[in-house]
Amino acid sequence: QVQVVESGGGLVQAGGSLRLSCAASRSIFVINIMGWYRQLQGKQRELVASITSGYSTNYADFVKGRFTISRDDAKNTVYLQMNNLKPEDTAVYYCNARSGGATYWGKGTLVTVSS
Repeated sequence: QVQVVESGGGLVQAGGSLRLSCAASRSIFVINIMGWYRQLQGKQRELVASITSGYSTNYADFVKGRFTISRDDAKNTVYLQMNNLKPEDTAVYYCNARSGGATYWGKGTLVTVSS
């Protein structure tokens, strides 16, 4: 069982930056993949970025060059650094952890980008 809690969302102007944090209830060293997803209003949840226990990363095309995912195993935390934010990035951002065949979700954190 893994619990993940997101933080760091908020209101930012277009072109600004935010850093999201995802704190896990257990060592993320043993979690296969951790990722960030987002859900725009009225749309399905979509992958933003993911990082494996081996530090391999994967990004959605719409965030490449703007967002960076990283992890701090000592703090059991995964981060999403979001730069050059656009109004279309406005969404609820969810942390996801996959371990032992199970998938765990946080409750999400709202990011609002004003134009």
